[in-house]
Amino acid sequence: MPRKLFGIIPPVVTPFTADGQVDEAAFRAQLRFMLEKGVHGVCVGGSTGEGHTLRADEFRRLIAAATDEIAGRMPVIAGIITNSTLDAIERAKAIAKYDVAALQITPVHYLFRPHDDATFGHFRHITREIDTPVIIYNVVPWNYLSPALLVRIMKKLPGVIGVKQSAGDLKLLADLLVEAPRNKVILTAVDALLYPAFALGAQGVIAANPAAAPGPCVALWNAVQRGDHGLALTIHKALLRFWNALCAENLPANVKTALGLQGCPAGHPREPMPASSKEQRTRIAAALKEVLRFEEASASAD
Repeated sequence: MPRKLFGIIPPVVTPFTADGQVDEAAFRAQLRFMLEKGVHGVCVGGSTGEGHTLRADEFRRLIAAATDEIAGRMPVIAGIITNSTLDAIERAKAIAKYDVAALQITPVHYLFRPHDDATFGHFRHITREIDTPVIIYNVVPWNYLSPALLVRIMKKLPGVIGVKQSAGDLKLLADLLVEAPRNKVILTAVDALLYPAFALGAQGVIAANPAAAPGPCVALWNAVQRGDHGLALTIHKALLRFWNALCAENLPANVKTALGLQGCPAGHPREPMPASSKEQRTRIAAALKEVLRFEEASASAD
């Protein structure tokens, strides 16, 4: 029976060495850090994890390491960022033997946009070839799937168990939450609007803020679940300032900087992505100090 996906699910970063190789020891240490912070799952190979840069063998190695390190203590989601149906299927089959709860799969993201029927066919072909449940990662700006298309796919393809909604338009998320079948999971990836997304009924989040500051995001989730909207709004404001410090073209590098400031070395970004600048590091450190107060308050309250 599929495991329930909910709550704070960080898309963990991929630590690279200075010469661009995967640092498995640092990757495993990051997973232990996430477990200590009380997150509800992890996603490996997503955008924040620079999944678009990973070779097939690196992707398989990371999934193997993650499922081994987590050892069933929470769900592991595998992110597949590809430009073809065949490649998505091949990557999914390559990790089929590992304990993966779901696959987070993008629509194709190169220049040429397939029409809605072709996109439906893309996910139909994938789910016919693999047994692992699929979450659609709705993130590609010029191939952004409408709520109507997403609902059509979820209703007609049992293998698609949900959507990760990544655009900044809260109404699109609200529409999806109202129209989606009740047995599907709708996750948000809009870092600036985690609180309203949770309040509207999003079942969880896979986004950069939880990867960079998992403890405060868990505190936000818990506050909303128990109806403490005063605290949730206060945490939201701190997380928004933190997001504004993180958000840039080199976002994965900035997430790594934030993790390093918390004693979780996260390695280098993969070339050609630049590391955080001195100015970015200063802003991130200041915003992180503010937001981590809520992690401490949450821990002491427990």
